[in-house]
Amino acid sequence: MPEAAEYSVREHLRDDRPITIRALRPDDRAEMLTAIGRTSTQSLQRRFFVPKKGFSEQEMAFFLNIDFESHVAIVAEISEDGRPVIAGGGRYIVVQPGQAEVAFVVVDAYQGQGIGTILMRHLAVLARSAGLKELVAEVLPENTAMLNLFKKFGFQTHSKGSPQVVHLMLQLP
Repeated sequence: MPEAAEYSVREHLRDDRPITIRALRPDDRAEMLTAIGRTSTQSLQRRFFVPKKGFSEQEMAFFLNIDFESHVAIVAEISEDGRPVIAGGGRYIVVQPGQAEVAFVVVDAYQGQGIGTILMRHLAVLARSAGLKELVAEVLPENTAMLNLFKKFGFQTHSKGSPQVVHLMLQLP
């Protein structure tokens, strides 16, 4: 298993187009901003739980400066007109020993093509390899696509706190 910071694998979407899942790099800033700009307000709200039109420098630094120990981030890169573009990304952040919160977003034009499933599978691989025992996620109740994806991976609903958010947990074998 390569180091998380060097992670890179080739996958195929449902329609057999190739996609690369790789570690996020600090030099991905411009591509990340482009991907965010191509993501609808609704998709960003489903990811961040508040309307987002942009990100502060502090937020961008948080999203790009990854230590690949307590904070691991990967991107899904696809070829568009012969050049690689970020079609989605996911991350986990260790919230307590053995447990990490997982989240991801897929650019609207690429939703429904299996990218979320691929990102989740690779985040789980990286989490297991790092010795994590549990992944947790918070999802808005109306985000049925994400709820279905997490349930497909075996996440269980866990009641905790606010009814405006669905809390999910997955035990890693």
